[in-house]
Amino acid sequence: MASNESIVKQKYADGGEDQRANLSRYNKLEFYYTKKHISEYINPDLSVIELGCGAGHYALYYHDKCKEYVGVDITPENIDILNDKVKASGIRNVTGRIGDATKLDFLVDESFDVVLCLGPMYHLPPDERELVFDECRRICKSGGIAAFAYINRVGVYAGACVDDKLREFYPSDTANERVLQESRDDINPELFFYTMPEEIEAVAAAHGFKKIKNIGVDFFLTASVINSVDDDKFEKWKPLLDEMSAYESCTGMSNHALLITRKI
Repeated sequence: MASNESIVKQKYADGGEDQRANLSRYNKLEFYYTKKHISEYINPDLSVIELGCGAGHYALYYHDKCKEYVGVDITPENIDILNDKVKASGIRNVTGRIGDATKLDFLVDESFDVVLCLGPMYHLPPDERELVFDECRRICKSGGIAAFAYINRVGVYAGACVDDKLREFYPSDTANERVLQESRDDINPELFFYTMPEEIEAVAAAHGFKKIKNIGVDFFLTASVINSVDDDKFEKWKPLLDEMSAYESCTGMSNHALLITRKI
């Protein structure tokens, strides 16, 4: 089981994750590009599971694009929000379940065509990520798709160093040690854990997943600018953001990133 389960539950017990995608124009980028890159692997014949589903942002987006969608989250409040939304909307193919991605005993082997691991890697140290990779492989069908979202330590740190609101605090000796050496957050070191593209690819390969692509979905370097410009200027930003999210040469400088693989 996740060693920091109580910390994660406390962080998300207020249901605030339900609004995170709309907190700012920059926040929306993570969700927009994640959906853009995942959507090509989902179709109406496939069963999908999302680990770390939060309050169901992706579940509600994909419910009419797949055969079945199961959302799993460690925080009961998030699952309550998801199931309430599903019930209110009359959606029949989405189910929310409380669960720990390191140990999914209630799921049978090779039961899903697509496994979306879109939260656990943010919150688990390396040894516990290994457990999640094991579980993802176990529940993914042979030849199925598995996607892993993660936080880049260089991307998030470099972004903080240039952000209008944060650069007076960064870089710092504490962040140099915790972020760069320990791959954890300097403010919440037991809650957020980081990695790099090459590192997560190596772990995925060791667990029998072949990389399809590994791309950035937001770039903290742009956050304060993106949030301050008017709509016309933001439209001019979009082609550049599209390019940054399309090429793996940019991935390590993204805040959040997405590794899409196939089980072999």
